[in-house]
Amino acid sequence: MKVSLIGASGFVGSHLLTELLNRGHQVTGIVRTAAHVKESNALLTVKEVDVLNTTELAEAIKGSDAVISAFNAGWTNPNLYDDFIAGSEAIQKAVKDAGVPRLIVIGGAGSLFINGQQLVDGPDFPADYKAGATAARDYLNTIKNETELDWTFFSPAIEMHPGITTGRTGHYRVGNENPVFDEAGRSSLSVQDLAVAIVDELEQPKYLKQRFTAAY
Repeated sequence: MKVSLIGASGFVGSHLLTELLNRGHQVTGIVRTAAHVKESNALLTVKEVDVLNTTELAEAIKGSDAVISAFNAGWTNPNLYDDFIAGSEAIQKAVKDAGVPRLIVIGGAGSLFINGQQLVDGPDFPADYKAGATAARDYLNTIKNETELDWTFFSPAIEMHPGITTGRTGHYRVGNENPVFDEAGRSSLSVQDLAVAIVDELEQPKYLKQRFTAAY
């Protein structure tokens, strides 16, 4: 499959890139800085593109079977909320302009529900992540109105960070609107298994025009 991966050099994107290449997909990596991509593979083409330039982005992804967006506006960015919304909406427009039928978006866990309340609105939600989580939640509400694309929005487990050292097990459980918890009451997933879940959905779609989540 021909896949364009936006944010291919980031924490999530780099693991998605490895998983895609290991499964034999032909990947166009869309990044701000090509030198940040560490993979070298005959199946990989790297392009430097500003995602806000929808014309340039549409041209870069044209001919793809699907686009996976691991776009991140930067956790320390003081304008994170606005920049995430603007970038995500620009990507969505470019995918349509390019005639690519499938868009998978990596969002956040903050929009998942516990007892009818989204995590990001809870009193204990970490302040450092509030802007990014709110932006991802609000963009989910936007993409829910998308009718042309076969879109999927992925919310990671509540704990999905470099400290999760499980590595790639290839095993996970899925949910829709609520976090997936294990027997110990934890919702966790390694970034490697996040990549497995996303590429599994790419290859065998089960959540078209839906959001889903995954955890151990």
